Parts: sequence; C-alpha cells; structure tokens
Amino acid sequence: MILSQDIFKFLKKLANNNTRDWFQANKEFYKTHQSNIQIFGEQVKTRLNTFDSISNFKLFRIYRDVRFSKDKTPYKKHFGLTWKRTRPELRGGYYLHLSPGESFLACGFWDPSKNDLDRIRYELIHDGDKFKKLIRSKSINSIWNDLQGNELKTSPRGIDKNHLNIDLIRKKQYIFSKKYTDKEVCSDDFLDDIETSFKAIQPFLNYMSEILTTNKNGESLF
Repeated sequence: MILSQDIFKFLKKLANNNTRDWFQANKEFYKTHQSNIQIFGEQVKTRLNTFDSISNFKLFRIYRDVRFSKDKTPYKKHFGLTWKRTRPELRGGYYLHLSPGESFLACGFWDPSKNDLDRIRYELIHDGDKFKKLIRSKSINSIWNDLQGNELKTSPRGIDKNHLNIDLIRKKQYIFSKKYTDKEVCSDDFLDDIETSFKAIQPFLNYMSEILTTNKNGESLF
C-alpha cells in the first residue's frame, strides 16, 4: 500500500486547528487516514515476520493525555506506529513516526527497565567490543545514523568516568533512527525501504536480546 500525501495535509490542518470542534467536523477524514495507516502497519508487520517474530502491531491513539501537561491541545500532530518483538526471547522494537516534514523510522531500546539497563551496562563495562563492532558496522551505518539516545551527564554511580566505553555506558536509551521527507514516505518503495532498514538492524537487536535474556555469567534466564 502507498501512503497518501493527504495524510500530511490533514495533519497540517489539525496543527492549525487543534480543537475538538474542528476535529469532530473533520472526523471522517481522520477515520479514512487512520484506516489506511492501520492497513500499512499490518503490511509492515507481515514483512517483519519474514525475518523476525512480531507479537503485535499498534497504531497509537491521536488523542493526547493532557492531565499533567501545560499544553492542553487535545490531539497529537502526528501518527505513531509500533511493532513489538515476541518476548521473552526477543527484545527491542520498531517505530514509525508520521508528521509533516518530520517523519522518521526508529528501532532499539527507548525505555529499558532498570534491570535491563544495568545488564546492558554490565556488558559494556566488561566486554563492549562486540557491541561497538556491531553499531559501527558498514551494514548498519550505510542505512542508519549513529546510535542515539538520552544519556546521563556523568557516569552512573560506581562506574569510572574514564572507562573506555563511558560514552555508551552513560546512555539511558539505545536507539537508531532515520528521517524521511514527505515525498519519500508517500513513494512506491517506502514499504520496501522499511523492510530493508529493519532487516539490516537485526544483528544489533538479536545481540541485545542475547544480553538481556542471560545473566551476568551468560546463563539463560529461561
């Protein structure tokens, strides 16, 4: 399925008219775009399952939770899609963000638990060579940008700030992402590009899954 430029036109109008009255008056257009994006997401899931194992696909609600936000506009100005890998054996996930001029694809670990973060850091402290080799490999870097993610301003407690891998150890997220223009999102080969990109990142996701499903002695947790 090819995504329509009308999706971005709708989102631009929504950004300029972010009220319940406007949304209700244009809800039929929203429903059409939501349905088409849902179909596209299911097609991505089918492609992913040819080389990975996806437990579920989700198209996030467009309604914002404004309870604890100063911004009280009721609707998001983007569509967000996520695909989760089958747990407990596989970890990490995939994400697609559709927004006028700001669309991007992402994958990795954007909200690891404290236990998962401790386990990743332990690996980087004691043996980070394979990790660094993977994230710097040509097969990944030719498609994705450098590893990203929020990080601590200094080293985690008890870890030497001069450690060889401190730039990786202080990260709180381990994410890869790549941007797309509106034209690229709506091109004939966007679905193929997503498949190629996610396939290329498999070695990283599988290695991280191996870390997170074993204890510090390398023994399986299952």
